Order: sequence, then structure tokens, then C-alpha cells
Amino acid sequence: MDANQNLTAEMIKIDPYNYTLSEMVDVIGETEAKKLFKSIYKGTSKLSYQTIKVKDVFNGGDTRKYAFELCDHYCIETVCIQRKTGTTVCVSTMVGCPVGCVFCESGKNGFIRNLTPSEIVQQIVLLREKVNRIVFMGMGEPLFNYDNLVKAIHILRDRDGLNFPTDGITISTVGPLQQLKKIREEHLKIQLTLSLHATDQRTRDIVMPHMKGHDIRKVVETVLSYSERHNRKVTIAYLLIPGLNDRSSDVRQLGKWFRGKNVLINLLQYNETSNSRIKRPNKQQLVAFKTRLEDAGLEVKLRESRGNRIKAACGQLVSEYNRQGKKTANWTVNGTENSNGSVRKSSFTGRASSKRHPFAKHKNVGKKRKHE
Repeated sequence: MDANQNLTAEMIKIDPYNYTLSEMVDVIGETEAKKLFKSIYKGTSKLSYQTIKVKDVFNGGDTRKYAFELCDHYCIETVCIQRKTGTTVCVSTMVGCPVGCVFCESGKNGFIRNLTPSEIVQQIVLLREKVNRIVFMGMGEPLFNYDNLVKAIHILRDRDGLNFPTDGITISTVGPLQQLKKIREEHLKIQLTLSLHATDQRTRDIVMPHMKGHDIRKVVETVLSYSERHNRKVTIAYLLIPGLNDRSSDVRQLGKWFRGKNVLINLLQYNETSNSRIKRPNKQQLVAFKTRLEDAGLEVKLRESRGNRIKAACGQLVSEYNRQGKKTANWTVNGTENSNGSVRKSSFTGRASSKRHPFAKHKNVGKKRKHE
């Protein structure tokens, strides 16, 4: 592989979660590669190779939020939701976010960096829960970290590893056009959710100020094309903001786009953040708008919000630790040292993209929040 000409056995040994089985085979041979791959995904060697740690866990009934600390001491948040059908894990793909959605806290500190494939995969591997569904819907816009995201999905799906089913993986995206077209051509057949939240360009530019260069009509067209190519029902996430995107013209346009298509409209209720300009719709408003959409011939579902009590609901993931500007000296897991009794060290040189995104803002440093 041309891209892996500089990959060494030592790099694999330091951070095996960062590499596909085929990459390992090319460097250390099939026998050793399969042995290592099996040990970290099916065996008892998970903690021996971890490069992120659980810094804190917040319990909220059927929802649990994990704060993971990375090797450079930034933190990300991952959410587990217990459902009747099993456990869904909401995975982050960035530290911060460049999109700047007005209803979301994740981009409040701007974009800091992309996560590596290893950091994405470990959010699932290191959980205590048995996961049956993965949604890339945490901190960051997944498709802006395209290469690392796709590589992580290939690792998760590998039959010699977790062998995670394709039907159980969902990418939730705001729809950057170039990356949407690329994911359409991938042979992944994962589930796709489009965060739409508007029916005209002007309104969407208000809701997502850093997505102005992406024509809403072309975004919708590309998502429908993905559905047709892969024979998948796509989900359209629509956050109801009274007075902004609940007009009769919005109902008509949604009907025009999605009536008769293999599409589910997920109607969302705003979860409170620091943005006091947005009004949270009440249940009556949500039900009324749902009825109007159904009358327009659309399949609609009211999505129940989970995790509000521990700020783990959609739009609330931000990690207060990134505002503290304080480095943690010791590398421990749940208050204990690694299984070998030592502090693991790992170099991310050349693997974690620290290049600032064009939408990035300067990172703010605030006061430390006390967790109970």
C-alpha cells in the first residue's frame, strides 16, 4: 500500500486500534496480525493497548455519558443509550466542531482537531456496555473527518474483529456535498441521517452559519441519490424551531422533496443549551407539526430526547474539560493504572490531524466545572 509505506511494526504495537487488519498483515504478516487483531477485539488485551482513558462517567437512568481523555489531554464525550432493542452508542469524531449550528454546544469552542481512527474505535471498544448500534452523532461533523471515519468503520466491520453489522451503523451529517458524494460511492451500505432543519437556503444559513456554501437543494438531491443507490431508507432530522422552520411553506417543501421516497422524517425537540434565542417547542407544537407533515404524505416519527439530565442529549455534547486549559499529569483508567502497572505513552505524530479547520475559532478557556 502506497499510503502505508512508512508504517512500521513499532507503530502498530503502540496503537493497533489505528490500523485495519490488511495494514497489519502488510507489515507484520498474516499470522501475527490476526493474532493481535483478535486479542484486542475479541480477547482480553483491550486495556493493554488503549491510548484514551475514561476520565468521568455521568449516569442518567437509561443514558450514560463517558468523558474520554485523549493523549494530548483534550476530552471528548460518548453517550450510551439503553433501549428495549439493546444499547446505542453515540460516537464523537472530532474535538469541537466547525459547523457552528445555533442549537448545538459542540462547536462552541470551535474546531480543535479530528479524531484518529483509533480514537473513534476505542470509544466503542472500551465501553462496559454491549453495543448493538453505533451512531456517529457525537461531537463533530463526521464527514469532515472523512478518511478517518471510513477507516474506523472498516475496522469495526472486520470479521476478524468486532464484526459489527452494517445495518447497525449510522452516520449523521449536515451534508457537506463533496463528502456526501464520496460516501455514496463507498461500498459500506451504512445508514444515513441528514441533519436538515430547514427547507430554504436562507433559513438553513441561519441555523448552520458555516454551511453557507452547500446548496440545500443539492444536499437533498445527493442524500436521495444515496438512498436509491444503496436501497436504504434515509432519515431526515428536523429540529422544530417555532417561528423559524414551522411555516406552511416548510410543510409544502418537505412534502415536495420526500413524499413517495424511502425517507423517514425524525422530528426533534430542542435540548436546552447556552443559546437563549431558541425557543423549545412544547409537546402540542411537535404533535401538531407532525400531523401536518403526515397530512402532506410523509412518514414522520417524534424522536424522544434522552440524557437531558446529564447534558448528554443531542446538541449538548461539548466537554467542559476542554475549557479548563489544565493538563492531567497521570495516565490512569477509572482511577487505576493500566493493567501492566505502568503509565502508557503513545505518540500521535503523523496520525492525529491537528491542522486547524478553516472554520476553527480560538479555543476559549473557562472556569473548571465541578462534577458531582
